[in-house]
Amino acid sequence: MSEERPQNESDEFEEIVGAETDRDPDLAVIEAGSRTLRAQSGPPQGDGIPARPSDPEVDRALREVEGELARRWPETKLDPSLVRIESLMDILGSPQRAYPSIHITGTNGKTSTARMIESLLGAFELRTGRYTSPHVQSITERISLDGAPISAERFIETYQDIRPYIEMVDAQQEHRLSFFEVLTGMAYAAFADAPVDIAVVEVGMGGSWDATNVIDAGVAVIMPISLDHTDRLGTTPEQIAVEKAGIVKQDATVVLAQQPVEAASVVLKRAVEVDATVAREGMEFGVLSREVAVGGQLLTLRGLGGEYTDVFLPLHGAHQAHNAAMALAAVEAFFGVGSQHARPLDIDTIRSAFASVTSPGRMEVVRRSPTVVLDAAHNPAGARAAAAAVTESFDFSRLIGVVGASDGKDVRGLLEAFEPIFAEVVVTGNSSHRAMDPDELAAIAVEVFGSDRVQVEPRLDDALEAAITLAEEEGEYAGAGVLVTGSVITVGEARLLLGKG
Repeated sequence: MSEERPQNESDEFEEIVGAETDRDPDLAVIEAGSRTLRAQSGPPQGDGIPARPSDPEVDRALREVEGELARRWPETKLDPSLVRIESLMDILGSPQRAYPSIHITGTNGKTSTARMIESLLGAFELRTGRYTSPHVQSITERISLDGAPISAERFIETYQDIRPYIEMVDAQQEHRLSFFEVLTGMAYAAFADAPVDIAVVEVGMGGSWDATNVIDAGVAVIMPISLDHTDRLGTTPEQIAVEKAGIVKQDATVVLAQQPVEAASVVLKRAVEVDATVAREGMEFGVLSREVAVGGQLLTLRGLGGEYTDVFLPLHGAHQAHNAAMALAAVEAFFGVGSQHARPLDIDTIRSAFASVTSPGRMEVVRRSPTVVLDAAHNPAGARAAAAAVTESFDFSRLIGVVGASDGKDVRGLLEAFEPIFAEVVVTGNSSHRAMDPDELAAIAVEVFGSDRVQVEPRLDDALEAAITLAEEEGEYAGAGVLVTGSVITVGEARLLLGKG
């Protein structure tokens, strides 16, 4: 369905994809598209996603650092041990102990909740450091200070500062530090150097042996637990909860989302073992009411210190309302609300903080006419939340899906969650070497949707073009839309191709 592209543009795109495919999957973002899509229009920038450095020398230096990181074990290859990261922290002088921290684990919602916590703490004039993963477009997104990703220059400088110590640890260990371990060390060092008043840290995977778990967080946030990474974390919510409960430290406060009973029992048992206090969603705090509003939703939240009314959240979906309740309770716990005192936090500050929250790649509108929405759902639970959110928040007469997934995921479960809302689905891939083959993905999609509702476009730019064309077939004012989903990498590359970043 896409028009024939000029030969020189086709060659340029192939060169870019060829170069990117050899990189670590979490560095694999397309730096440019084969052409400008008809879709390059949408909301203004200002979402905290940095573009490539404009200075050629800085860009070259950043690429060198990315290349060095890419030659390490990727995040998909894990050794369940804290030995290497602990050695690095020791030799750096334990920078992770220079500030208090809030630690976040769970299956879905971690990054959005971390961004909300960061916004709330910043509104109370605290200097924040935030460490999240994976990134949507730029590796520098992972380490933020005061709500903004660190500059490319600072990222390079931080790496160069600790590189001699990284090499010392590499020489002492059976395996070199991994990609994620080095980035974690960089984040903790950057936070200490800033210095920050508090760090907001998202677990990479699991909890107990995750590289981030060298902090002693006073507040442990455990988001909803469902099945993901089952080959590494376990095949039941209970087994997965054992790993995630490992972030709960002595005398901490646990902010616990609503969970399957068996998962909640594991966390509560861990809390008893380490004398931690538990605040449970639906008991001590939660969402009292929510209603769809223009550009998001209006919430009434019950916190640990009381009610917070008329809170506007510029994000879509019931899951984001629950994330907001979790973020609020975590910040209250950090300030001692509910334990040291019972009064709520200043309501105007809370409202202002939530109103400024962004979460790129999470129900994010990047184009109008037809509307194109991006969501990084990559497992069945995330897909169900996304499907509910798009149904509630967008009055689409017809919705076209663009799905590019990663190998090893429950792709059938993800597609089944979207089947009721997708009129048609365009199956595609991304530049990551762990991207699922589009033909294999299409075979599963045909079983779920039927062959007449499935189209295969191996290249993401062609898939976007095809989906937009299908949506436009109903006419300019018919209200059809496109949802791009299945992987953070797919969403990040779609963002670039659609003119964002």
